[in-house]
Amino acid sequence: MINEFEEMLTGGHPNSLGRTIEVVDIVLADGRRFSELYDCYSSEDEVVRLRVSNAMRRVQAEQPELLVPFIDRLINEIGELDQPSAQWTLPKLFEGAEAAMTSDQKSKALALVKRNLANNDDWIVLNNSIEYLARLAKDNADLQAWLMPHLERLSSETRKSVARRAQRALAKLKG
Repeated sequence: MINEFEEMLTGGHPNSLGRTIEVVDIVLADGRRFSELYDCYSSEDEVVRLRVSNAMRRVQAEQPELLVPFIDRLINEIGELDQPSAQWTLPKLFEGAEAAMTSDQKSKALALVKRNLANNDDWIVLNNSIEYLARLAKDNADLQAWLMPHLERLSSETRKSVARRAQRALAKLKG
């Protein structure tokens, strides 16, 4: 059975927000409905899942506490979705929830983003993963040692945004 939010997020041009803002406004007005939004990640429709990712970031920006009870599920369930929009959203959500995350959750989130950086080819996944990992690597020598070869590899990437982001991260970590 399709829930109300899934129905609202269905249809229209795949690159449009559709009714995402309307869904966000409903969730912000009644935080108990956040789980209904989260459940839309299980939709068969990848456009719905893309819009859920967009909605999640918007809700977190306004009411970050709504996301906190879902951190484990984001790591374990959404982290396994083979969809770039979910994978590039996770580092942003983890960053916003970092203060509320346990050390175990932070460790699992880090492993997930590292896996995505090492194995993914989507330019937005790479860019968001670089930003997240480079920020964490400033204070983590082990992560820095792991990240440097990946940044070196990506600094010569043909996609300019990825190459520039990798080059900037390398410069910050070396400097």
